[in-house]
Amino acid sequence: MHLENPFQDPLRFERRMPECAIVIFGASGDLTKRKLIPALYRLAYDRRLAAGFAVIGVSRTPLGDDGFREKMREAVRDFSEDTKFDEDVWNAFARGLFYVAGDAGDPALFVRLAQKLAEIERERQTGGNVLFYLSLQPSQYAAAALGLGGAGLGKGNGWRRLVVEKPFGRDLASARELSEQIHQVFDESAVYRIDHYLGKETVQNILAMRFGNGIFEPLWNRRYVNHVQITAAESIGVEGRGAYYQEAGALADMIQNHLLQVMATIAMEPTASFRAASVRDERSKLLRSIRPMAPDEIRVNSVPGQYGPARVGGEDLPGFHEEPGVDAQSRTDTYAAATFFVENWRWAGVPFYMRTGKRLPKRVTEIAIQFNPAPLTLFHGGAEGAPNLLILRIQPEEGISLKFLSKRPGAGVELRPVSMDFNYGSSFGERSPSAYETLLLDAIVGDATLYTRQDMVEASWAVVEPIHNAWRETAFDFPNYAAGTWGPAASDQMLARRGHAWRTP
Repeated sequence: MHLENPFQDPLRFERRMPECAIVIFGASGDLTKRKLIPALYRLAYDRRLAAGFAVIGVSRTPLGDDGFREKMREAVRDFSEDTKFDEDVWNAFARGLFYVAGDAGDPALFVRLAQKLAEIERERQTGGNVLFYLSLQPSQYAAAALGLGGAGLGKGNGWRRLVVEKPFGRDLASARELSEQIHQVFDESAVYRIDHYLGKETVQNILAMRFGNGIFEPLWNRRYVNHVQITAAESIGVEGRGAYYQEAGALADMIQNHLLQVMATIAMEPTASFRAASVRDERSKLLRSIRPMAPDEIRVNSVPGQYGPARVGGEDLPGFHEEPGVDAQSRTDTYAAATFFVENWRWAGVPFYMRTGKRLPKRVTEIAIQFNPAPLTLFHGGAEGAPNLLILRIQPEEGISLKFLSKRPGAGVELRPVSMDFNYGSSFGERSPSAYETLLLDAIVGDATLYTRQDMVEASWAVVEPIHNAWRETAFDFPNYAAGTWGPAASDQMLARRGHAWRTP
């Protein structure tokens, strides 16, 4: 079913999925057991799955159908934190779980997979609709896509779609090469590049807040906005993923995809409609409007960091170089901060500050929009300079706060900052769907609004690649911040040059 405007569908999160099969490559990995299967179980729990829905797990681990079902049962019990485990629901759900063992680089795997899909189509009446989900090492994406094409699985009786996890390439050239390989089998309209940040309620609510209310959009420009801060902080380290992480780093792992997509959603122009193509056109246009940094700008508008050992709360925390699997000489950035400028009429001259890192004081992701001060000082007191802020909290607790000044009760006129807070849980009194529930549902019904298109991937790499290249050619004195702190001092100096300071979440 094609929706002219998916955001006008009152049953967007209540509608049931069409009959289909999901093939998950990398079914023995963490993403499958922690996110994908629990999300699908929750959809079954809420009675949103079609009766013939099926999941085929694919991995090198030698498991049969029963072994896969048992492992996924454990995963649902362990990782469905806000969903009751219901034996009847599980039994019905588990009947649709199947498994095919094999390597994504082995053509014989895809022959067996084709046979299994044909069998499931007959038995469960899936209509030939298949969603292929690549939860693999990035180096295997192309092999899996080409393997599907070689076995004739890119097309069938129903629709065929491909979901690709990040990272989308290591740089601009590899992103284009990967796209060309995937397009040998799947049209761009059938490729869904997933970014779970875009499935979070607060990120989606940016569109509702801006374009569903009359009071914000007139202020959403350079005349009223002083600057924007986007923070994605993690309190944990690399958690046993040191070998992978030292090949990526914070800049490529977080800013190139998640945070630039969030920035595009904040700063995009209004759309003529909320069809997927229109929304993605405007996000793409915004990303292409970000000015790539010249070499001399990189030195002052970007800051890499790497955490060192520290004692926090009575616990000795290792530095990045001491983490398992990490080269003791690694120059990988575990912290990245940058200042970006958008060259268009709405945002010219407004700095967008972005930071992300491991081993920071707390886990928090938020967007803080600071407005210009009042043009004339009429009151006096310590709070007079406190800025007006609109804060969008993405995690761990989703919500929105508006901070402004108000008169303190009592004699005289003394101002102090106050907040108006909106919290999803307390305001609606109902559970918000997880990002993966939302995005899996959208992929199956064919709504690509919250997915990343190839031109958006290329535009993001065009912004990040000059920084990435400059950092790789520079010998930094790492580590340069202690675990449990807010990052290197140079990050604070980056904002101080313009008279700004990082907000403490």
